[in-house]
Amino acid sequence: MHNNGSPATVAQTGGRYFGFVNGGIVPAALAAKWLSDTWDQNAALYVISPIASVLEEVCEKWFVDLFNLPQNTAAGFVGGSSTATLCGLTAGRNHLLHQLGYDVGKKGLFGAPEIRVILGEGAHSTIYKALSILGLGSERIIKVPADKQGRISVDDVPELDNRTLLILQAGNVNSGSFDDINTLCQRARIAGSWVHVDGAFGLWAAASEELRHLTKGVELADSWSVDAHKTLNAPYDNGIVLCRNRDSLVQALHMTGSYIIYSDHRDGMLYTSDMSRRARIVELWATMKSLGKKGISELVEDLHHKALYFSKALEEIGFTIKNEVCFNQVLASLGKSDLTEKTLKHIQESKECWCGGAKWEDETVIRISVSSYRTTYEDIDRSVKAFAEAKWKASRINPTSVS
Repeated sequence: MHNNGSPATVAQTGGRYFGFVNGGIVPAALAAKWLSDTWDQNAALYVISPIASVLEEVCEKWFVDLFNLPQNTAAGFVGGSSTATLCGLTAGRNHLLHQLGYDVGKKGLFGAPEIRVILGEGAHSTIYKALSILGLGSERIIKVPADKQGRISVDDVPELDNRTLLILQAGNVNSGSFDDINTLCQRARIAGSWVHVDGAFGLWAAASEELRHLTKGVELADSWSVDAHKTLNAPYDNGIVLCRNRDSLVQALHMTGSYIIYSDHRDGMLYTSDMSRRARIVELWATMKSLGKKGISELVEDLHHKALYFSKALEEIGFTIKNEVCFNQVLASLGKSDLTEKTLKHIQESKECWCGGAKWEDETVIRISVSSYRTTYEDIDRSVKAFAEAKWKASRINPTSVS
């Protein structure tokens, strides 16, 4: 396994990996993961794993405090924000239908009152996947235009009502931009709509003194999805669903059986779509405990500052930055898609650093995600040199093409 497998892995925990939004692993969390793997706990019920139950209860309180959420907010600990989104939207769908006097758990969607789904054009693909699984389809979704940064256009959002599931973003997957959560959540509260915030990597801005203005009003939403294995730098796989209405989440996800032993303590399976699952809460607790509230704030801000540094350094060597760098995402371009694509290929082949590509306003861009605590300014300087060399290689005229 080591001889063949280790050379085929990706050093995503290193300081010069900027592909996707993959964080590193803080040391305490890695050690806790080794211990947890030895325990091999099933986090379904308190009676199966008391330690997992207690740590989930502790971390739930920490998340409420970090993000300044309503006191009764419930947390479910899942594999990633894709599952967290599915859980949050399930709770939202069922809650809206219940308010309309319809029990979808008993009757299914056959003949159910129609509810509306509103989201921005820049919504992540996992949102559409979750909506498809929930039977809400894609053709009937109301897609609101986005601005040049990928933010939902507030003025184009239709009138909200108590049949509406509104989905907002805290961190666009490409630009890192944040929707005007405060304005739209206030409208939704008045109208009785359910608001879900997709905050896979961006919700962590709420834990930063410097950046929490980006998430202003986020506490007014009804459910949130976020990853710990991204910005927080916890190990894979660590996702969290948060829900203002604890009963709505439990009623949407709970199951029964004569053999199931519920307790007076926290039974984690009530808050997720899984029953049996590994006790990922152990390394999540260790990550948060080792960093502390101040350390988490400093981590989030450090990633942002390094993204700004990276973007300015690239501008100095002739790249155009296509987005307003408001968090940890940078979109770099050379103006022509073919030239940018060739440059990206050379960057990836250099093995100095690794970045991915994306389409932004119908143009190919190099997508840089500064997500690892291990990234240093020296790492960025080395990466910028790799960008410069790749740009030079991609710009050379091929002699064979000259007549």
